[in-house]
Amino acid sequence: MAVDFWVKLLGIFLGVLTRTLFPWLRKLKEGNVTRFDKRYLVSAIGSFIIGFIITLLIFPQFSAESAGPGLEAAFKLFAMAFGFGFGWNSLVFEAGKWAGAFKDENEKAEDKPIHPPDPPNPPNPPDSSC
Repeated sequence: MAVDFWVKLLGIFLGVLTRTLFPWLRKLKEGNVTRFDKRYLVSAIGSFIIGFIITLLIFPQFSAESAGPGLEAAFKLFAMAFGFGFGWNSLVFEAGKWAGAFKDENEKAEDKPIHPPDPPNPPNPPDSSC
């Protein structure tokens, strides 16, 4: 029973952390991150703390029983818990984006036009009255 508890808790926590780190890994792959900066360490610590808090909040909602003894049952339980944590953290981030809580530095409202710009005027046709 205690093993099931730790497998569930670890699965949810790792799912939450994995979802939290995906945007940084994408930026790293795209080349947007060129060197290590102290803000990444602060961000990682903040992500760890938020991940722990989200894990504690959603853990009581996860109700899956172990399929029995053995490594396969523990792995299935871990995989379900991982997916549960990953999914919940995705929902939290998406809700935050909809609410405007997470503003990207490149996405400032004053920088974006309300309406798309008008297309440029076409060049004047050549004068054929020769």
